[in-house]
Parts: sequence; structure tokens; C-alpha cells
Amino acid sequence: MPIIKKRKEEQELKVTFNNGLLFLQRPDKKPVAFPIEWFPKLMNASEAELADWEQTDKGIHFNQLDEDVSF
Repeated sequence: MPIIKKRKEEQELKVTFNNGLLFLQRPDKKPVAFPIEWFPKLMNASEAELADWEQTDKGIHFNQLDEDVSF
């Protein structure tokens, strides 16, 4: 009887900012764009604050800003 191991694989998520938009892209999928103005905390954030994020079950969480973006 074969042993099957299930492992939740982390998806590589690409997060970029351009022309007032936040782009989120999963592998093999089209990017999803959000206007940064929807997230006031992101509008005035430093590069370090924007770079400090982690993927969650519903989207991403910007740690230093305590801001969630769901997609």
C-alpha cells in the first residue's frame, strides 16, 4: 500500500508597485491590480515597510503597517 504524504506547498507570490497600483501575481496566473489609494497606509509607506509582507490564506499582510490585502 503506497504512503501518500500531503504537504502544503507555499506559492511564490510576486508583489510590485507601479503607477499608483499594487500588483499581486501568483505563479501561472495573471496579475491582479489594486489602486494604492484603496489602502491609505500603503500610500505613504517607505520601501522597507512595503517590502515587509507575508502571504496569508486570504492574500498578503504588510507586517509593519498592519494592513491586509485580500485577493
